[in-house]
Amino acid sequence: MKIFNTQQIYAADQYTLKEQKIKSIDLMERAALSLFNWLHLRLEGNPLKINLFCGIGNNGGDGLALARHLWEHGYSIEVYIVNFSDKRSEDFLENLKKLKERKIWPNYIDESSELPIIGPGEIIIDAIFGIGLNRKPDPWVSNLIQSINKSRLYVLSVDIPSGLYMDKHTDHIKSIIEANMVLSFQVPKLIFFLPDTNVYCKEWEVLDIGLSPTYLQDTESKVSLIHKAEVLQRYKYREKFAHKGSYGHSLLIGGSYGKIGAVSLASRACIGSGSGLVTTYIPKCGYIPLQLGVPEVMVLTDTEEKEIGKIEFKLTPTVIGIGMGMGTSKKTAMAFATFIQHNKQPLVIDADGINLLSEDLSLLAYLPSKTVITPHPGELKRLLGSWDNDFEKLDKAKRFSKDTSCILIIKGANTTVVYQDSIYINTSGNPGMATAGSGDVLAGIITSLIAQQYEPLFASKFGVYLHGLSGDIAATQLGLEALTASSIINTLGLAFKELLAGPEQSPKEPAKKD
Repeated sequence: MKIFNTQQIYAADQYTLKEQKIKSIDLMERAALSLFNWLHLRLEGNPLKINLFCGIGNNGGDGLALARHLWEHGYSIEVYIVNFSDKRSEDFLENLKKLKERKIWPNYIDESSELPIIGPGEIIIDAIFGIGLNRKPDPWVSNLIQSINKSRLYVLSVDIPSGLYMDKHTDHIKSIIEANMVLSFQVPKLIFFLPDTNVYCKEWEVLDIGLSPTYLQDTESKVSLIHKAEVLQRYKYREKFAHKGSYGHSLLIGGSYGKIGAVSLASRACIGSGSGLVTTYIPKCGYIPLQLGVPEVMVLTDTEEKEIGKIEFKLTPTVIGIGMGMGTSKKTAMAFATFIQHNKQPLVIDADGINLLSEDLSLLAYLPSKTVITPHPGELKRLLGSWDNDFEKLDKAKRFSKDTSCILIIKGANTTVVYQDSIYINTSGNPGMATAGSGDVLAGIITSLIAQQYEPLFASKFGVYLHGLSGDIAATQLGLEALTASSIINTLGLAFKELLAGPEQSPKEPAKKD
């Protein structure tokens, strides 16, 4: 599913008006009806009072049209017009006229007005600012927004929480609506998935307002969601006469004294997600734990007892995953640098491998094209340097990817894959996966998928989705707190079965029309 920027959404509106030979007021009516139908389905005539705060632009026009439909179906409403400018959009004025024709008289709020008092148990519809906001709200509007947030009432925002910028960092954090639900028109917004801004849109859903399918399909987007249907389209079904050699040979390099568990988890995840063969290269202290703990894996040992001191092997693997629990000692750093300078095989670099890269950025020049690097936030900061906000972080990540031709996987909620100028945001996963070893499992999965001849960028997208889906299944069985990295591995088989059950319509996306 594509994520468009502000200008692309405006262009989609105009394309739709021309293609479908309708007026902008007609498109606004569609939006209002979709909002009403969503609310009506859930409220079912509930007598609670609905307070609609409407700006004086098109977002406010959506709110006024929604108010009309609510009133016509017997809901108790109160309409407030937030009068922050002398300018009015034409469609806002048209819907205001329709409201007054029904003897519905809005309350006007301006700089001199007292803040309205909303009673307990009532709900609030936020339609103050839309996606076009490009400046900080006036102080009195900020006070109104803060009053709404302090009410602790249920707040539903139309398209976007008022006060948020859509395509850049918002620095006026006290002037943003904290919405319980955001109903986004046609497509989700990037800000729904960023740590800095997700707090303002706890939940979101997409409403289909009939924008041109041609425009939506043909317009290129640099940001998109990773979801089940996309992954399934490129899934490779196993052939009847295939053998273990058909699905690649993964080599995993890592481990150190006290951290053999990390490479063990990666090995289990690698074999458990389909790699035909897996060999694990570890220091001598890990030999017995690996042989006993993961009997499906072949083991090679370094000459050193407690750390990796010299990476030497005679096999020719399909792909190499390196760094899990490896440590960053001087001896290991030298072995890692020598390995990177001479390696020609596809690479997945995780954990201490990333930390060692960060300590010697000259090694980046030796990485094969489309090397996959999988940092958590701390490792990412060591690799890229600090950032002030999520938009700057993404810009730095894109610049790094373009400079190195690497694929960067930024781990966390909505794990994000960055390659060149493109951003892919994962839709699976849950907070229970914030647990030790979860990242090692992800590295093992992606290594396995590359071994199976999935192209590295798709393997990255497939990997993060499968990892999150497995975590979601584990969470339903165990709860969030008890979820462990091992439980993610244990549910990989169920995750594949869920994937192969066929495409599933996301509850956050509109149903596709025939």
